[in-house]
Amino acid sequence: MLVSEFDFDLPEDRIALHPAEPRDSARLLVVHPGEPLRDRRVTDLLDILRAGDVLVVNDTKVLPAELKGTRIRGENRATVSFNLHKRVDARTWRAFARPAKRLQILDRLELGDDGSLLARVAGKGETGEVTLEFDLGGAPLDEAIKAHGAMPLPPYIEAKRGTEARDKTDYQTVYAAVDGAVAAPTAGLHFTEGLLQKLRDKGVGIERVTLHVGAGTFLPMKADDTDDHVMHAEWGELTDAVVHRLDAARAAGGRIVAVGTTSLRLLETAARATGSLAPFVGETDIFITPGFRFRAVDLLMTNFHLPRSTLFMLVSAFAGLDTMKAAYAHAIGSGYRFYSYGDSSLLFRQEQED
Repeated sequence: MLVSEFDFDLPEDRIALHPAEPRDSARLLVVHPGEPLRDRRVTDLLDILRAGDVLVVNDTKVLPAELKGTRIRGENRATVSFNLHKRVDARTWRAFARPAKRLQILDRLELGDDGSLLARVAGKGETGEVTLEFDLGGAPLDEAIKAHGAMPLPPYIEAKRGTEARDKTDYQTVYAAVDGAVAAPTAGLHFTEGLLQKLRDKGVGIERVTLHVGAGTFLPMKADDTDDHVMHAEWGELTDAVVHRLDAARAAGGRIVAVGTTSLRLLETAARATGSLAPFVGETDIFITPGFRFRAVDLLMTNFHLPRSTLFMLVSAFAGLDTMKAAYAHAIGSGYRFYSYGDSSLLFRQEQED
């Protein structure tokens, strides 16, 4: 399909720069193909979901992966900054550098306010990407990144305001547990501990998966046709225990509700080979466009996405392109807030042919 089919105009003032307060007061557009759109609130999930349904949340934890420091080459010094975006091994990360032209392979780096986080440039790629090899590794490196880094806000927020102290809390889900993401699974930002407990009390299950969201989720589509796009890969894990509980819930008539496109991508990856869920651990580069057959997810809770993005293609595949274009037009006209800190939507899957 042509990428231009997934374009739409979004006024700049619809881009949210801070989340709703409290988190679960955000608006929720309920999209059921073939039915009128419904304007609700995230707290209305208590009315919409029923006992036996299961929310599948992504418990990845965002590392404050924006690092600033100094490049050292002999006697020369230069200020540089990096956005870590993909872990390679215990001490190596790929990162986007600014300005990349100041860097060469084997340059030494002193990062953080006090320059105590040490690294070297181990490789250079295209479009400003570099490979950084740190002196530290494993858990000590993770702790050092947390101590010295800032939250890596999406470019459409960072371009409008600087990183704030509150972002370390705002840009993290309340159930984040497994270090490794450099972008938040933003649909989950709408949940509070109180809302989660009320859903449990109602009989709605809550299951955890892990998919470490990479900065590739923000990269623009450069291809004109979806067939020519190369999808970024992200590491994820779906355990055997969670698979068994999801299968049992579905067998009992419950619906599987993916909280975020990341949860959906992992579940559909795990079901792609056989048509049924199976445990999964590893990287997925699944690219979902209209025509994809969904096998694992019945409903999708997700924020409002960028035009021409892989995520808008995914929601169009799930609920239908015409349905989603109408939903986004309604959201824009009704003042919904877009992107990572914006409002949410609850999508029912369109009927699929056997």
